[in-house]
Amino acid sequence: MSKKSEKGRVVKFVFVTGGVVSGLGKGVSASAIGALLEARGLKVTMLKMDPYINVDPGTMSPFQHGEVFVTDDGAETDLDLGHYERFTHAVLGKKNNFTTGQVYDSVINNERKGLYLGSTVQVIPHITDEIKRRIKLLAEDEVDVVITEVGGTVGDIESLPFLEAIRQFQYDVGQEHCCYVHVTLVPYISASGELKTKPTQHSVNKLQEIGIRPDILVCRSERSFPEELKKKVALFCNVRKEAVISAPDLETIYQIPLVMHEEGLDDQLVEVLGIWTGSPRLESWKEICAKVLEPRQEVRIGIVGKYASLKESYKSLNEALVHGGIANNCRVLLEYIESDVLERDSSLRQKLNLCDGILVPGGFGDRGIEGKIQAVQFAREKKLPYFGICLGMQMAVVEFARNVAGLKGANSTEFNPDTAAPVIHKMEDQKYIDQLGGTMRLGGWDCKLEKKSFAYKAYGATQIRERHRHRYEFNNEYRERFARKGLRITGTSPDNMLVEIVELDSRRHPWFLGCQFHPEFKSRPWDCQPLFREFIRASLQHKRLFKKKA
Repeated sequence: MSKKSEKGRVVKFVFVTGGVVSGLGKGVSASAIGALLEARGLKVTMLKMDPYINVDPGTMSPFQHGEVFVTDDGAETDLDLGHYERFTHAVLGKKNNFTTGQVYDSVINNERKGLYLGSTVQVIPHITDEIKRRIKLLAEDEVDVVITEVGGTVGDIESLPFLEAIRQFQYDVGQEHCCYVHVTLVPYISASGELKTKPTQHSVNKLQEIGIRPDILVCRSERSFPEELKKKVALFCNVRKEAVISAPDLETIYQIPLVMHEEGLDDQLVEVLGIWTGSPRLESWKEICAKVLEPRQEVRIGIVGKYASLKESYKSLNEALVHGGIANNCRVLLEYIESDVLERDSSLRQKLNLCDGILVPGGFGDRGIEGKIQAVQFAREKKLPYFGICLGMQMAVVEFARNVAGLKGANSTEFNPDTAAPVIHKMEDQKYIDQLGGTMRLGGWDCKLEKKSFAYKAYGATQIRERHRHRYEFNNEYRERFARKGLRITGTSPDNMLVEIVELDSRRHPWFLGCQFHPEFKSRPWDCQPLFREFIRASLQHKRLFKKKA
């Protein structure tokens, strides 16, 4: 029986799997599917199923897992949810990402409560039933299509329960309501100048052994491949030639919906699912790509962070800066600077000199902290536009305390619990928490803004809502002292207890702002987050002024 939403519409399901190697772009492919179906007038929601046993990625190192994406309702989730929100209009939450850890936790709790009536609890049916329950939960929203990405790679032992669950799913809701999309690799062998289909054949064969026959193949490769190769893949993988989609490397990920439309992906999706829609409206994606690929100008932004060598660690941040470029019709060149190397190597200051703006992002741990403080000082003294996010805001406060307010040795208690000037300290409600996972100040919180501030000019409102992920905060004991020295508090919680935004007065600096929240999580290519738009605009103005003086 097909799954219906509360108002009776039949909900369709798309399952996205991956094979051969990780990092092929399942998340972006799933996002592009969402974008194309939205362009046809359908309402979509997205789900990521992660096979690791962690309850969520909140305690995982960015070196292993990349960034943690935070939803408005306070979930710490996989970074692919960031792709989903950037490519579609869906606003996602806790139920849009779950892990093996969460599934087993639910099943074990049910067993302890006696809900299985004495049954022996097994992977099939108890684990697979819990997975299917969570997928069907999304169909209760007022949506037309639920797009589910299965994490990991076909053949991984960790993914087997999820693959078995989606195999069963078609028999629960009806085969005509399900579509299976498999993302796989067609490598280019430069020595022979050939594209090879054997990895794709093996991957599909492995999927078929599990009992899933893919309806559509998205074939990732360095370059597009000819019709003859599509025919070969179709023949050996038992799919129609029209369902073999070439997905080559592109200059920007925002080209992907357009290229996949040209390949006929959305036509195949609606045909398999039996959906009638009009032609897709892709004008906004064409405009976005034109601004990314053919900008009128460019600006260089220095990102001074402890994970600067790993772009996945700052995925949403990097994309939000691209969106700032789109909003200002310019190309944003990103200069990654390792903050711990900056501490030891003063020659890196030359890199800062080449930047038109400096951004210090969030992070945890004391490695590279002094390098971040050096970057803040450079931006403040050189009148270079500065944007500090979360830890970047806190380091701006520490730098100001040391070098302007005269508080030698000022620090955050996160890095020096015994500092004589704890200008940043642990939030009161965090002081007695022992567990790390899911215990920070998380999700969307309201913030009130002062007029005549950089923040108010960006938002055009006195009340905003942004997403947080932190344990430490501005120490209110220093508010008045810092205000006398020129550090403005322009954003606070509605009760005025938590400092959310600090700025230097516009008479002292052309654009200097630090925010405790993570504005990058709400930015989309067609709707750039206001602070990123204004930061890039200020950096462009600095570049023009610098050139004029030169």
